[in-house]
Amino acid sequence: MIRSAKNLSPDQKIAIESILGRELRENEDISVRAIEPPDLTDERRSEVVKGLEEYFAKVDAQRQPVSPEEADAAIDEALRSVRPNYRSVR
Repeated sequence: MIRSAKNLSPDQKIAIESILGRELRENEDISVRAIEPPDLTDERRSEVVKGLEEYFAKVDAQRQPVSPEEADAAIDEALRSVRPNYRSVR
């Protein structure tokens, strides 16, 4: 389903803006799609988790050491780049 922002009801606009974390522009189109998660077996789920753990171990091995405060600041910056109204709960 694709809808134009200018044709949304006020309630729809508020709901979508809260999901996006920003205001909609009148010239934007909004696409909404519901997807059903795959039915994973316990075995497949374990394989996926193992693969992610291996991937993140490789990434962690290559990163430069930083203080916990610097790491938190980088995470907060990344969150604010996609959610401008993000506020840290720390």
